[in-house]
Amino acid sequence: MSMALLSILGSGSIIFYTVLQRHVRTSEVQPLFLLCLTDLLLAVSWLSGALLFSSSCDSHATCYNLHTVEQTLFMASFFYTLHYVWVLYTGLKEKYYCRQNGFPAQANPCSQLAAVMSCVLPLVLTVPVFITGNASHCYVNFTQPYRCLLLHTGALYLTSQESEILMACKIISDYTITTFLITFFFTLTGIVVLMVKARSLYKRCVTSHGFFADRQWATLRVLEQRMILYPSAFFFCWGPAIFLATMMLIKPEEVEGRVGVILYILQAFTSGSQGLLNCLVYGWTQQNFRTLSSSTVRDADTQTPLLRSQKQTYNTLWSSSTDMQHV
Repeated sequence: MSMALLSILGSGSIIFYTVLQRHVRTSEVQPLFLLCLTDLLLAVSWLSGALLFSSSCDSHATCYNLHTVEQTLFMASFFYTLHYVWVLYTGLKEKYYCRQNGFPAQANPCSQLAAVMSCVLPLVLTVPVFITGNASHCYVNFTQPYRCLLLHTGALYLTSQESEILMACKIISDYTITTFLITFFFTLTGIVVLMVKARSLYKRCVTSHGFFADRQWATLRVLEQRMILYPSAFFFCWGPAIFLATMMLIKPEEVEGRVGVILYILQAFTSGSQGLLNCLVYGWTQQNFRTLSSSTVRDADTQTPLLRSQKQTYNTLWSSSTDMQHV
């Protein structure tokens, strides 16, 4: 419950600051806003599970449907995390080619489509879980209130009666775990690839000017740190859940031991901290987010610092370093 509350405070601080500065619709900040909004909803759902646990809720269907909602939200959080990193990379790429060709950068229509799909795709993937689970009464396995606290819906210790699971419920359980693993590794791979491409793009931008000054070396080191920080933060949040899901899929009998219990406890702690960690890693540690001001939205016809100013000085190497540090 404490980690869920901290995640709510962390995500809420980003959302409040973004709304206060009137930057919700700006192309640079909107991906972060959507990510934090998803993290906020996910933390609220985990807090709801903790409250159901403390009140000894006997509604098994409530716990099952709550887990289905959580599954939708954490997959949406995966996709919005990848969307955030992708927007950063494409923004840098557009500015680089703008400086090379001398033409203003154009708005990327794929960004809005990706934002919509990041929300729609998790809903589509979890519809079978909701429909089949409720139709086949798969929630009958939830015989203890602590089920509402756990990410995965299987019982820790199955009784002889509970082991007689309907085939449809077994298929849905495997489908849920497999979908979780696929979306996780897809997101993690995407983050790593985009950060490597961003580093390569920056080196190309600097070498095109013929030299590496101290500022450029410093920016490159910052970018390399981000290459490690972003995937590491993502893996920290979901690593225990990934190991647990893999065990449940490959060797489910191992989950009934001490290792399974430890992983359950760890994933409850790390997964619940996602909203807090994301607000720090992607939000408050970013210089361009901390320095937002209402003056940057006075020109409603532009979306990037380069287009707002329309000054030739943004074509210098100094500007390239500044843009790259925003990653």
